[in-house]
Amino acid sequence: MNDFAPTVGVASTYPNNMPEEHAALPVWNAENWFYEDWPVGQKIRSLRRTMAEGDSHLFNTLVLDIHPYVQDQMFAETEGIFGKRLIAGAFVFSAGLGLVATNCINAFSYGYDKLRFIKPVFIGDTIYSIRSNLDKKPRYKEMGLIRASYEVFKGEGELVLYCEHLQTVKYRNPADFVGKTEK
Repeated sequence: MNDFAPTVGVASTYPNNMPEEHAALPVWNAENWFYEDWPVGQKIRSLRRTMAEGDSHLFNTLVLDIHPYVQDQMFAETEGIFGKRLIAGAFVFSAGLGLVATNCINAFSYGYDKLRFIKPVFIGDTIYSIRSNLDKKPRYKEMGLIRASYEVFKGEGELVLYCEHLQTVKYRNPADFVGKTEK
């Protein structure tokens, strides 16, 4: 077990365009932590998700990915090196990160580093993700920079994807970081 406090659904955004008693309820699948709250070293694991053919086809249609390895069963079986259709790497990336993503109202994506598609994922494979909070540093007057790794696994623990997500996160107390920021 870890010693980190939970952050999911612990407070509300208090919108003023709904009844007060509704606005005070915690928001499902949302976080409102600040830079100071982000625990370096924390790890979380997602639930699992089976990568279904319909989901794969819908994703490919939305992003116009018609590569034969992901869209052409006959090609994949007879000419492809795997003998079956793949799940598009972009979908594995999106779904894998989505499994551990929440909606923190104080965090903004800065980018991704070290994205690697390590092993193929096929229709019917089941994936899960582990997010590890790697480090953080003061960066801007109002926000710090945090870095987390995302590892996506299939089956019983076969690593299929790795990347690092950088996010800028608002300080709860910007005055505490005066003179400590890079920019």
